[in-house]
Amino acid sequence: MKSRATLERPLERRLDQAIVGLDKPLVSVVVPAFNEAEVLEENLAAICDYLDTLSAEYRWELIVVNDGSSDRTGELAERFAAGRENVRVLHHRSNFGLGQAFQYAFRSCRGDYVVTLDMDLSYSADHIASLLSRIRSSGARVVAASPYMSGGRISNVPWLRRTLSIWANRFLSIAARGNLSTLTSMVRVYDGRFLRRLSLRSMGMEISPEIIYKTMLLHGRIEEMPAHLNWSAQRVAGYRRRSSMKILRHTLSVLLSGFLFRPVMFFILPGLLLLLLSVYANGWALAHSLEHWAAHAQYTQFTVRASAAVASAFNQAPHTFVVGGITLMLAIQLIGLGILALQSKSYFEEIFHLGSTIGDAARELRDPRV
Repeated sequence: MKSRATLERPLERRLDQAIVGLDKPLVSVVVPAFNEAEVLEENLAAICDYLDTLSAEYRWELIVVNDGSSDRTGELAERFAAGRENVRVLHHRSNFGLGQAFQYAFRSCRGDYVVTLDMDLSYSADHIASLLSRIRSSGARVVAASPYMSGGRISNVPWLRRTLSIWANRFLSIAARGNLSTLTSMVRVYDGRFLRRLSLRSMGMEISPEIIYKTMLLHGRIEEMPAHLNWSAQRVAGYRRRSSMKILRHTLSVLLSGFLFRPVMFFILPGLLLLLLSVYANGWALAHSLEHWAAHAQYTQFTVRASAAVASAFNQAPHTFVVGGITLMLAIQLIGLGILALQSKSYFEEIFHLGSTIGDAARELRDPRV
């Protein structure tokens, strides 16, 4: 008969192993899915197999968000998660969009680090280790995978999609006044505590620039690492990749995000350009009115003579007066709207800072360890 001490040793060993395991950072991998039944099981298995190779360094959980799929995505995700304690499936009854899917997952995840991946694995799962290594070594709040920076690669992406994506990110980079090469990529790793502090609102793909913008407002460090975007890396034979980016919707999203970063680009700069055109046109009109001044010496009254000179100049080039007047009105309106937009942006940033500070204080009161 075994002694009580002998029976207790395996239990103590398991408790010791559990305590040691808790010392490892927890990584939450978030994968949104919309009508991905053809590739879901194979790609989730590939992600889990890769995460298992990181188990010596990290604990992990995989969160799949079925965003109102009309195919068997939800059913297959639940079947995959059955029996796997660290795989969870969240469901939206309707397709709310990428932004809402991410917000649902961010509220539910517990990770010290949160990694977001695309279900089609156009960025392969082995990017996860590189992202985690970079955020831990740099102390950044966000590390984004970028195929557009030096060392990054793009493979098998259609020309139109590739061109639009490159120029959209260049535009947003200028608007953000930063040195980031991509602001739209969803493949990133976040500091979990920092991410859960952010108050996010975006419904669709614009959530990626929104997170960057609000991280900048809070002076969080943002870094990039080279990545390989490869559309040929499909896990199921015969699967045709469905682009999640509708061209018109994405274009509007990029413009909206650019306005969020820098409203001056949309109002004040065009207003100043129109003002220059107005100055040129009105200057021409004034110069030719002065030329006709001498031709109307028969009028002794100043106002009558001036009116006659302007009328002669107008008869000579009426389009100049029309262009000068219209551009002047538009310039004044755009510059005025730009000033109001800058003022609103300033108010928003102050309110956002205040809200974040209050939220942090509330969390510290609830949990002093935060």
